[in-house]
Amino acid sequence: MELKDIKAVYFVGAGGIGMSAIARYFIKKGLVVAGYDKTPSDLTKRLETEGMLIHYHESVDEIPHECKKKESCLVIYTPAIPAEHQELKFFRENGFEIQKRAQVLGTLTQSHKGLCVAGTHGKTTTSTMCAHIMHQSHLDCNAFLGGISKNYGTNYILSDSDFVVIEADEFDRSFHWLRPWMSVITSTDPDHLDIYGTKEAYLESFRHYTELIQPGGALIIHRDLEMKENIQSDVRRYDYSLNEGDFHAENIVIENGEITFDFISPIESVKGVQLGQPVPINIENGIAAMAMAQLNGCTAEELKYGMQTYGGVDRRFDFKIKNGKMVFLSDYAHHPKEIYQSAKSIRELYKNKHITAIFQPHLYTRTRDFYKDFADALSQLDEVILTEIYPAREKPIEGVTSKLIYDNLKPGVKKEMIQKADVLDYIKNHDFEVLIVLGAGDLDNQVPQITKILNSK
Repeated sequence: MELKDIKAVYFVGAGGIGMSAIARYFIKKGLVVAGYDKTPSDLTKRLETEGMLIHYHESVDEIPHECKKKESCLVIYTPAIPAEHQELKFFRENGFEIQKRAQVLGTLTQSHKGLCVAGTHGKTTTSTMCAHIMHQSHLDCNAFLGGISKNYGTNYILSDSDFVVIEADEFDRSFHWLRPWMSVITSTDPDHLDIYGTKEAYLESFRHYTELIQPGGALIIHRDLEMKENIQSDVRRYDYSLNEGDFHAENIVIENGEITFDFISPIESVKGVQLGQPVPINIENGIAAMAMAQLNGCTAEELKYGMQTYGGVDRRFDFKIKNGKMVFLSDYAHHPKEIYQSAKSIRELYKNKHITAIFQPHLYTRTRDFYKDFADALSQLDEVILTEIYPAREKPIEGVTSKLIYDNLKPGVKKEMIQKADVLDYIKNHDFEVLIVLGAGDLDNQVPQITKILNSK
C-alpha cells in the first residue's frame, strides 16, 4: 500500500512515545486515525484532543468503521503487543496491510533525506538537538523523536522540508527498515539481550544498519566503539568524541551552572558554543548533533543559536526544582551505561552535595543481565533507594529482583529498598539536597506529586 492510498490508520499500541509521533503525522494529513492502548495517559489524552479515537480494552467491536476497510486502512503496531492480541489477530486474519512503526519511518526515509540517530543511549537527546538546530535554521526539517522536546512540547515536527530527523531504534532490529541519508551512532553497549541473545548479535545488527546508509550520505560514529561498520564506498565516514576525532570539543568551561566550549570541525570550527541545557553529557551529544546539522548546510551562527536555545527533553536530565535549598530532577536512564553517565554528570555539577537516587529497574532480563553494572554505576552516588522491577512486556524470572542490585552496591553507599507505592510517603518523611528519579518505568508518573511535596517543605 502506498501512502497516497491510505484513508485511515489504526494503531495497536497507540500511547507509546514513538507511535504517537506517527499518529500525529497522519492526523495532520487529515486521515481517520484511531487505535488501542492498554492504559490512558497524559499522552493518549492529548492525542484524543488532537482528533485521535482511542479505546483502552481489547475489542474488535471498538474499531471504527473506516478502519475495517482493508483496501484503505494501514495498521501500525508496536512489537510490545502480544501476537494473540484480539485486534491484531482480526487485522491479520482479514489480510490488512500491517506494519511496524519502523517500517512506516523507513518509507519516509525513502521520500525524504533521513537524518537518523542510533545508539544504545544518547539517541533521544542527540536527535532532538539535531531536529531543533535544523528546524530553526534556513533548512528546517520534519522530525520523529523518542521523547517530548521541551522546545516544542511534542515529539514531532512537521514541515515542507526535504529533511526528516528520526530516532533509529535498535529494539527488535527496527532500525533495519530505515534508509538513512546520514546517521549518527552514539554508542553500542549491549542491550535488549532478550531479543539479540548475545553481544555479538547486537553489534552485528549495528554493522548491518551502517550498510543501509544511502550512497553519497555520511556516517558520524563515536570513536572507540566495539562495532565495525560496513558502509558503501561512496558514504563519507566521520568520527567524534568529547576530546578527539573529526568533530570534538576544546576549551570546555563548566562554571556557575553554565557550560561553554569550542566545536572543532573539519568543515568550520565554531567558538563559544553555549549549552542551553547545561549538563556535561550533553557536550558530546551536542557535538554529534551539530556535526550532522553542519554536514547538511547549517551555518555557524545557526549551530550556536540552536545549541543555546535547546531546551532539553522530558525525562532526560529533566530539572523540576533547582534552588538554593535543593535540586530535584527526573532522568529516563535505564541501562547501566546511561546511569553511569547520568550519575557522573550530576556528580560533576554538584561536587559537594549529598546525592540521592530513587531507581526503578526496567525489565527482569535487563536486571538479570546487568545487575552488577547497575550497582557499580549507582555506587557513584551517596544514597540509593530501589523499588521493585517494572516488568513492561515481561513475566517475572525466579530469583531476579531489585535485591540483586542492592546486594552489590559498594560499601559506604547508603541504601534502602521500598515499594513503589510507598515512594511518596518516603519523600514526605526525608530531606534531600539533590534527588534524582531514575528509570524508564512508571515511577515517573509520580514526579509531579513528588515535586509538589518537595516544594511544600
